[in-house]
Amino acid sequence: MIIHPMTTPISSSPASPLNGLALLPHLGVIRAEGVDAASFLHNQLTQDFALLGLGEARLCALCTAKGRMLASFIGFKRSPTDILLVCSQDILAATLKRLSMFVMRAKVKLSDASADFQIAGGTGIALDSVAPTAQPVWSMSAMDGVNVINLYPANGQHRALWVAPSATPLPHPANLSAAQWQWTEVQSGIVTLTQPIVEAFVPQMLNYESVGGVNFKKGCYPGQEIVARSQFRGTLKRRAFLVHADVEMHAGQEVFTSSDAEQPCGLVALAAPAPGGGWDAMVSVQTAAVESGLRLVSADGAALAVQPLPYALLEDI
Repeated sequence: MIIHPMTTPISSSPASPLNGLALLPHLGVIRAEGVDAASFLHNQLTQDFALLGLGEARLCALCTAKGRMLASFIGFKRSPTDILLVCSQDILAATLKRLSMFVMRAKVKLSDASADFQIAGGTGIALDSVAPTAQPVWSMSAMDGVNVINLYPANGQHRALWVAPSATPLPHPANLSAAQWQWTEVQSGIVTLTQPIVEAFVPQMLNYESVGGVNFKKGCYPGQEIVARSQFRGTLKRRAFLVHADVEMHAGQEVFTSSDAEQPCGLVALAAPAPGGGWDAMVSVQTAAVESGLRLVSADGAALAVQPLPYALLEDI
């Protein structure tokens, strides 16, 4: 069943198309090498890596035993025994240490491969020569050691992640800033976990089940029981929403309703300056609070104007 998120009729920031490429040094790479690389990650993450093909990628999360997200990744195979996980650089070291605790006898080597690769994000006409728009989201193409992953669009514009060995020339001049790319991330509705929000959410609180970030048919992984119970027992009380404000926002800020000054109803998960002025963000909040008027930091803080999500929410399986 598909449901559409509620929206409040408050003016939004104008959509401004962006075309170009941005270098993304805030992202890093964890590498898993070995004959057990796929099976090891399959047993640790929310997505199916056992059946991951060479022409596709996975959005996924690493969770605690209580289902809380420790990290999120875009993962893909460079070969049957070589898998890369792209994640936020600020949580990479802790994430790598956590994953390494569970290797035990598995034939897999985990390492920080950030120095071996460069990552760029592209949108609009800059992608015409490297990422065909006809390809589905989370599909991947590979050529001469370069991997291009098709992402969720932003404002209807095609977007892709470009991952290549560090010495590879960019396919297009880097004419966009990392902040501009971050805005397209917000507009796509896909949140990459960063340090301020580690352990703040189960995957559904960031809509991961609706955008290909959770596989409910695969076997066990840390937190799987909690994640599945949240989905199948109708206990989803928090979702992620796209909002606009006239003031600066950043991940980890609390969100309140104008009617309750004591208890926050959620958190900012991802934010970026909007081209038309102000800031746009993805906030994870109690669904019952959305129509009460969302405020930043306090009940009398800056108003958050809720915008339509670029995708429908999956209510149940």
